[in-house]
Amino acid sequence: MRRLFIILLVLGLCGWSRGQETAPSAGESPSPVVAVPTTVSSPAPAAELGIKEAIVLGLVEGITEFLPISSTGHLIIATHALELEGTEPLRDAQGNIMWYKPPSAEHPEGVPLTEKLAADTYIVVIQAGAIAAVAFLYWGQLMGMLRGVLGQNAAGVRLLRNVILAFFPVAGVGLLLNKWIDEHLFSIGAVVAALISGAVLMMGAERWRKNSLSANQMRKEPHDLTAKQALGIGFMQCLALWPGTSRSMVTMVGGYFCGLSPAAAAEFSFLVGLPTLGGAALYKGAKAGPAMIAVFGWPHVLLGTAVAAISAAIAVRFLVKYLTRHGLGLFAVYRLILAALLVAWFLI
Repeated sequence: MRRLFIILLVLGLCGWSRGQETAPSAGESPSPVVAVPTTVSSPAPAAELGIKEAIVLGLVEGITEFLPISSTGHLIIATHALELEGTEPLRDAQGNIMWYKPPSAEHPEGVPLTEKLAADTYIVVIQAGAIAAVAFLYWGQLMGMLRGVLGQNAAGVRLLRNVILAFFPVAGVGLLLNKWIDEHLFSIGAVVAALISGAVLMMGAERWRKNSLSANQMRKEPHDLTAKQALGIGFMQCLALWPGTSRSMVTMVGGYFCGLSPAAAAEFSFLVGLPTLGGAALYKGAKAGPAMIAVFGWPHVLLGTAVAAISAAIAVRFLVKYLTRHGLGLFAVYRLILAALLVAWFLI
């Protein structure tokens, strides 16, 4: 808890120190960046992500990705505090507008490159660091699934089946609603609503777990889930497409309802996160990667990814130990406190 509040304080200080910069609003998904001449009186080259911002965003991603408190919500807060969201098109050093898509019959006015869309892509792509951390920590389970495919591990093939079934619903719904979500739900107000509703769900699930299930009923492992239960967790994961809900939270709650212990539910959440986060990072990187690199540069993207990997590994270890003893209750309280702080900071 204390570490998370420190992160929020750092974000606020970074926001004040960064000062005013040229920043854009999000447009459509980009093609490779090109420059189209335009007449301007004072050229403003594209802003570059600094080391401080890269480290802060990497820390926020790594610490919050697998905690049930919403990494997306925290990263929206972070980009707001770091002033990585504006409305002006970016220009190169010669004063030419940098385009995602230049003017055409389909887009008569063109779609300009913006810092905000590049930042939105950045915070998805650096999830690769969190993915690497989980792959390292749960290498044994991954090898078990591989041996299952080879017919050498029955539990491993069941675990692989369950991970795939839990992944498909969110992949399909995410592809269908991706553009609408980017346009309508990436806001502080949407995050606040999701934080509060998620906290209520967590409190209810925690009470249900303690009152309805005995210790013997919660000895299931992720490979013990039925296909129907894994698919149900997958549909619950679709709720996390609303920024601020938390993919980890809804998969853990779904695991509760299927009889998994808090630690086993967390483990299944981590494993399901590998294809979910990996798919999102590849999709976003392929569509907006050139724009992101044009604005932020490779060194800072790699730095943010490395910081995310290290901090995610520490956070995962902490979460499993904490959940084994205490469950989800404290994280629900944190979400309510964070929602109240956001209302006071951004909305009032």
